[in-house]
Amino acid sequence: GLFDQDRKRPLPFLPNKIGLICGRASAAEKDVVENARRRWPAVQFEIRTVSVQGPNTVPEVSAALRELDTDHHVDVIVITRGGGSFEDLLPFSNEALIRAVAGAVTPVVSAIGHDVDTPLLDFVADLRASTPTDAAKRIVPDVKEQRAAIEQTRQRICRVLTSRVHTERRLLISLRTRPVMADPRAMITARRQELDALKDRARRRVRSNVHRAADQIDHLRSQVRALSPLATLQRGYAVVQHADGRIVMDRADVEADELLRVRVARGDFGVRPVSERHR
Repeated sequence: GLFDQDRKRPLPFLPNKIGLICGRASAAEKDVVENARRRWPAVQFEIRTVSVQGPNTVPEVSAALRELDTDHHVDVIVITRGGGSFEDLLPFSNEALIRAVAGAVTPVVSAIGHDVDTPLLDFVADLRASTPTDAAKRIVPDVKEQRAAIEQTRQRICRVLTSRVHTERRLLISLRTRPVMADPRAMITARRQELDALKDRARRRVRSNVHRAADQIDHLRSQVRALSPLATLQRGYAVVQHADGRIVMDRADVEADELLRVRVARGDFGVRPVSERHR
C-alpha cells in the first residue's frame, strides 16, 4: 500500500542539491535553509514557494513536487510548513497529494507542523521530520562532526601505519642480524662442505666396491684355473680324441690303425694305436 515501509527510498548521505517546497517568505523556509547551511555551508537549494493553506495547496504542492522530481540535480525533496490548526494541515492528508508523493522517484522528507501534527504525508514520505529545523538536521551531515570523524580516522590510520612500520622495521633488523645476511656466503659454504663430504663418501664407497669386486674376480679366476683341464695337462696328463673330437673313454672304442689326436699341455699331435698282432 501507500504506507508500506518497504517502499521507503534511502536518503543520500550528502545531497548535492535539496529541493524545498514551502510557503512564500515563511519561517519554515528560513529554518530549513539556515540550519542546513549552518551544518554544511556548501549545500545548495532549489526552492519552490507555494500555497501551504487553502484550496490551492494540493495542486501547487503537487506541481512543485513533479517539477523537482524531474530535476536530476535534486537529490532529496523537503515539503515543509509551520504549525497550524487541523483544518490548516488537511491538504497534506489529501489523497491526490499522498499518491503524488508515493509515486515520486526522488526521496521525500515531510516536515509539516510540530511534533503533535501528523498529516498522512508523514506516513508516505521517506522520512518524517518533527519540525523544519529537524528536517535540516536530518538531511545534511554536520561538517564539524564529519571533520572530527575524519580527524579521528586519520589519527587511527596513522597509529596503525606507525605500528606496522615499527613491526616491519623490527623484522628487517632481525633479518639483517642473521648470519646469512652478515656473510651471504655462509650458507653456500655450509652447503659446499656438505657436498664435499658427500663426494668423499661416494668416492670411498666406489673404491670399496671396486676392491671388493676385484677380490671376487681373483677368487673366481683361481677357481676357474683349478677346475680348468689345462691345469691337469700341465701335470703330465693328456687327452686322447677321435678324429671327430670325441674323447676316447674306452680301449674298445679305438679302431686298428685309427688316427687319434693327443692333446698335451703345450700343443697336440697325432698317433695310431698298435694292433695286437704287431706287438
